[in-house]
Amino acid sequence: MLTMTDVKKVFRTDLVETHALRDFNLQVDEGEFVAVTGPSGSGKTTFLNIAGLLETFEGGTYQLDGQNVSHLNDKQRSQLRNEKIGFIFQSFNLIPDLNLFDNVDVPLRYRGFKSNQRKKRIEESLELVGLANRMKHLPSQLSGGQQQRVAIARALAGNPRFLLADEPTGNLDTKMALSVLELLKEINQQGTTIVMVTHDQHLASQAKRNIYVRDGQVSELTDTPDSSIVAINQTAIG
Repeated sequence: MLTMTDVKKVFRTDLVETHALRDFNLQVDEGEFVAVTGPSGSGKTTFLNIAGLLETFEGGTYQLDGQNVSHLNDKQRSQLRNEKIGFIFQSFNLIPDLNLFDNVDVPLRYRGFKSNQRKKRIEESLELVGLANRMKHLPSQLSGGQQQRVAIARALAGNPRFLLADEPTGNLDTKMALSVLELLKEINQQGTTIVMVTHDQHLASQAKRNIYVRDGQVSELTDTPDSSIVAINQTAIG
């Protein structure tokens, strides 16, 4: 589903050159649920942005669902992103003046779906997250956990090949966070590949695989977050 090989990303200013990713290597197979953890500034967000085709990179290769996306232009990346990737953000990013139905509808309109297709997808996705009976409510009328469920429904309505979740429970209390995590696990069990960035080791331990990012490189964890780190390659821990 996702294969990055020796990916490099450098941010430059007049005085500073920052290597956000260094020979970054990662493979995520179809149907996996992978949690990505690591300290602040380790490269997690840069990885996520590149994986979601939101940023370009300087070196290496990136294959998404069997397609080499390393040299796509902006228009090509945008089209592929809309067709294959769903995004879930920490801040929900719902439009406050639109009800739930219309919030989920927005990205479908951009993709040019017909009205009857959009209605079916919206109703099915809101049903999946348990909010079909509230589709005419505004985001302000929902709890934080419910708002994140709407954000998940919006991501799922486009039938993406995989989901990228950036701290999806970061703004939620423990009970709501566990509820959202259970929903993500259900979605994964239905076949959707999920990559989740999180600082919460308990949530990360619920994923099928944990990836630890440090200094722009990757180390793989065993099944529990307390286990010792096993290096994918020697440079990953050097």
